[in-house]
Amino acid sequence: MTALDLSSPVAVVGTGTMGQGIAQVALVAGHPVRLYDAVPGRAAEAADAIGARLGRLVEKGRLTGAERDAARARLTPAGELTDLAGCGLVVEAVVERLDVKQELFRALEDVVGDDCLLATNTSSLSVTAIAGGLAGPGRFVGLHFFNPAPLLPLVEVVSGFATDVSSATRAYETARAWGKTPVACADTPGFIVNRIARPFYAEALAVYEDRGADPATIDAVLRESGGFRMGAFELTDLIGQDVNESVTHSVWQAFFQDVRFTPSLAQRRLVESGRLGRKSGQGWYDYREGAERPEPHTAEPAEPPAHVVAEGDLGPAAEVLTLIREAGIEVREEAEDNGTRLVLPGGGQLVLADGQTSVEYRDVVHFDLALDYRAATRVALAAARSTSARTVAEATGLFQALGKKVSVIGDVPGMIVARTVARIVDLAVEAVAKGVATEEDVDTAMRLGVNYPLGPLEWSRRLGGDWARSVLDNLHECAPSGRYAHSLALHRHAYAADKQEGTSS
Repeated sequence: MTALDLSSPVAVVGTGTMGQGIAQVALVAGHPVRLYDAVPGRAAEAADAIGARLGRLVEKGRLTGAERDAARARLTPAGELTDLAGCGLVVEAVVERLDVKQELFRALEDVVGDDCLLATNTSSLSVTAIAGGLAGPGRFVGLHFFNPAPLLPLVEVVSGFATDVSSATRAYETARAWGKTPVACADTPGFIVNRIARPFYAEALAVYEDRGADPATIDAVLRESGGFRMGAFELTDLIGQDVNESVTHSVWQAFFQDVRFTPSLAQRRLVESGRLGRKSGQGWYDYREGAERPEPHTAEPAEPPAHVVAEGDLGPAAEVLTLIREAGIEVREEAEDNGTRLVLPGGGQLVLADGQTSVEYRDVVHFDLALDYRAATRVALAAARSTSARTVAEATGLFQALGKKVSVIGDVPGMIVARTVARIVDLAVEAVAKGVATEEDVDTAMRLGVNYPLGPLEWSRRLGGDWARSVLDNLHECAPSGRYAHSLALHRHAYAADKQEGTSS
C-alpha cells in the first residue's frame, strides 16, 4: 500500500495549534488542504495564520516565494462539513473528549467516500473507542503528531482494535512521504511516548515531594548529568501543567489506576493555583518580567582526597576511575567479590546510586547515574544525616577535581537520574513485550518525540541487562507501595541478558 497521492485532498478538522500545524505539513508536502472548524470564521483565520507562517519560511530560506504561493493556493477554508467530500484523508484535531470525536467521525462517514482514510490526532484517548461507533472502523487510524507538528519529526501511527492493516500501512507511508518519521504502535494508553515518558515527570515530582531537592536542582541534574534536553519541571512548564497533568491522569485511569502511573499531588496543587507554566506566567518557575531564575544547589569548593580505594567493578560508573586517574588522584584497586564502591581516605564509602538510601549504612555517600561521566558537568551526591561531614567533603572534592559541579541532595533512594532511567527502561521493556511497538520503534519514538539522549532499550544495553531490575528491587524494598515493582517483562529481559552474558564469557 502506497502513500496518499499528492492530488488527493487532505482535510484537517479543528484549527487550533495542532490542527494548523498538521495542515501546514500536508500543504508543504504538496496536497490540497481543506480546513474545517465548527466555530464560524475560525477556518479562515487559521488559513491566514498558516499563510503567514509560510511567509516566514520564505524569509528563512526554507521555501521559495513560488512554493509559498502555490501552497497558499492549495489551502481552502471549509464552511461546512460537507465541503470535505472527496478528500482522501481527514485528520481530526479537536478537543480531547471522546463523545465529541465520536460524533464528528459518525458525521464524517456520511460525507466522505468509502476509500477515505479517517485519522485522529488524539494523544490520550483510545483509538478503538473513538472508532467504536463507526460503520467502517477498519479505515480508522491514529496519527499522533507532536507539537509543533511542522518541526518535530515523530508521528505515532496507532492501530485500533478494528483497524485494517492496509489502512495503518497507508497512514504510515503517507506520514513518511510528508517527511516525518513514523512509528507503528498498538492502541494502548499513552501509545508509546506518553506511556513510557511518565516516570520522567513522576520521579522528579516524587524527589521534590520527598524534599530531596528543589526543582532547579532536579532539573540541573537531569540535564547536566542525565543528558536530557530539559529538566522535568521546566519541560512541564513549557507543555503546560494542566496539559501534562491531564495526560498523566488519563493514562493512570486507562490503566485502571495502576500505582506506577499515579498523578502527583504537588502538580495538582500547582494546577489548582492557576500556575500553569509559561502560558500563565508562573509554574514551577516565575516567567514574569524581571523575575530571577533560581539557581541549582551547588556545593562550595572542597579539597579532593589524596587517594581512593576501588573495591570491585563500578559497572555503569567504571569511567569514573579513569577520570580520577587523569585528575592525578591515586587509585588503589582491591578485588572484592561483592564490592562496587570507592573507599575514601576517612573510611567513608562512595557508592553508585542503586535504589537504596544511605541511612542503612554506617558512612556512605551515593552518587547519581550519568549518561556520560566524562561529558557530564554536574554530579549529584546523596548522604544520610548520619554520614560524616568528612565523607561528604571528600566525595564532593573528588568530583570537583574531575571538573564537575556537585549538588548534594537529600537521602532519597535511587537519587534523580538512576530512578528515572530505571523506571523508563522498565516501561519500555514491558511495552515491547506486550506488543505495543518494536524495540527499534520505541527507541526512535523516545529520542524523537521527547528528545531523550538514548532510546530506553539502548540505554538498558549500555547499563547491563540486570541494572534496572536491581535498582527497582531496591526502590521497592524502600517504598513497597507497588510503584517500583518491576514488570514481568523486565525480569525476563534481565534473565535473558544475564544468560547471554554468561554464554559469551
